[in-house]
Amino acid sequence: MTTATQQVILAPSAVRKDRNRPSRKWPMTVLGIIFLAIMVFPVYWMINSSLQANSGAVNTDWFPIHPTFAGYQTALAQQGGNLVTSLIVSVSTVVLTLAVATPAAYGLARFKMKGMTGFVFVLLITQMIPTIVIANALYTLFNNLGLLNSYLGLILADSAAQIPFSILLMRAFMTSIPATLVEAALVDGANNFRAFVSIVLPISKNAIITAALFTFLGAWGDFLFALTLTSTPDVRPITLGIYNYLGANVSEWGPVMATAVIASIPAGVLLVLAQKYIAAGALGGAVK
Repeated sequence: MTTATQQVILAPSAVRKDRNRPSRKWPMTVLGIIFLAIMVFPVYWMINSSLQANSGAVNTDWFPIHPTFAGYQTALAQQGGNLVTSLIVSVSTVVLTLAVATPAAYGLARFKMKGMTGFVFVLLITQMIPTIVIANALYTLFNNLGLLNSYLGLILADSAAQIPFSILLMRAFMTSIPATLVEAALVDGANNFRAFVSIVLPISKNAIITAALFTFLGAWGDFLFALTLTSTPDVRPITLGIYNYLGANVSEWGPVMATAVIASIPAGVLLVLAQKYIAAGALGGAVK
């Protein structure tokens, strides 16, 4: 009997043994469920507390047996303006950041210039500077320019913090674009700007969406710039609104948690809608 025939005869018994053997993956599955429950529990507790009237930090029930939306009504009435401020600042920051970072990333990926390595290294270094240091430096500058307590001041500050990261992210993707595609457009008569708009931007859609999402999340969740550069309720992002609201309503956690839930909705919706673009854009530059 040949070896091949023996393998055919023994194959069914081997399959039965594999089926009878206990799965070795269930411990990791249980461990994953435990970690997921730990990470999701604060979100559940936030939603649970927001649906309970006059819930405190200690005596909150585990389930909202008698849910109420009074906290959301209070939150929208008192924090609606701050939500609009955060939306204006975040969207404007995304537009300004992409307008600066996208062509800069293309230039660093496409053209070989002297000192480019040092410039990229400086961009990396800027990511290590604490935000509070940048905020304190911008305070003096914006005070001289009259940009304190203004939308433009917050937009410029958030953009300054997000542009270096966006450049690095999109440059990593654009370096993987074959140079022959751009060269073919140049041969056909297009200039560098036309090739950038017609060829590079459509191909880099995933990286641009990823950079836009991270920029929006960074501006939406900013606290230090808002705390340092604003002092009036006229221009107050939702993060600073929650901070001030917490101190004034610490005995009523329902409206506070409702405000936190409302502030989390835009980020959650964007993450769900753009998750496939995030995965493709973040890993697109890893393989050429």
